[in-house]
Amino acid sequence: MPDVVRAAGTLLWRDGPEFALIHRPRHDDWSFPKGKVDPGEHVLRAAVREVEEETGVVPRLGRRLPTVSYPLGERTKLVDYWAARPAGGSAFAPNEEVDELVWLPAEEAEARLSYRHDADLLRAFLQGPLHSAPLVILRHGCAGEKSAWREADELRPLDGTGRAEAAELADLLHSYGPMRIVSSATARCLETVLPYARRVRVPVETDAAFTVGETNPDQAVERLLSMAGTPVVVSTHGEIVSELVTGLCRKLGEKVPDDTDLPKGGFWTAHLADGSMAALERHGPEAARP
Repeated sequence: MPDVVRAAGTLLWRDGPEFALIHRPRHDDWSFPKGKVDPGEHVLRAAVREVEEETGVVPRLGRRLPTVSYPLGERTKLVDYWAARPAGGSAFAPNEEVDELVWLPAEEAEARLSYRHDADLLRAFLQGPLHSAPLVILRHGCAGEKSAWREADELRPLDGTGRAEAAELADLLHSYGPMRIVSSATARCLETVLPYARRVRVPVETDAAFTVGETNPDQAVERLLSMAGTPVVVSTHGEIVSELVTGLCRKLGEKVPDDTDLPKGGFWTAHLADGSMAALERHGPEAARP
């Protein structure tokens, strides 16, 4: 058995603010909704799935919160958490795993929680902004070998792997809800966000500032900053990703990550609030820890 048990969940809140706590009869405890990540499952999908299964609420993920770890027998349980808001779903239905759901203000929620690490998580959330907006920097999916393409480079499409990545990304990006969609004016970047665009019914805009061969680092970063404050995903090229992440962090006074690169089909999500960066996370197209 692996030494680490992976799990994902959310600190689910609504206006008030009030926080969702669940009671598990098997453990007779009160905690935030969470659950194990299935083999091969992406952590974003796991967080959304577990919350919906345990509360009946479909969550819209907000800023990344601290990872919680604690001993589980001879192993360690590692739980990745996000702040989240209700985006829909049906009424709560008690079951064998969760028999009660309550919404409580912060002070009452902290008193009700059974574990110190959950209380610490609540305090960490309250120390940051309640509301934030995702800004996603996405590298296009796999598009075959450039040297093997004989036509204009802007027409080079996604290959089979890239199309599978685009389909996966539609689900992962939807974890953050509907976003404005901006893309490089190349086939591979446009195709990468088309499944997501159809899912959320949002048109794709093209922008030369994110198109390889038509931009420069200053232009790309300034254009990115001009869109900050509203949910947006930018589909661009590997050559531009590092410039955008580096420039964004420096402009907002944040430490630049040691490695800013992304695999094809991977993305950075910066959670922005009031001109500052509340959190920054990186995801691959496959099941991987941010």
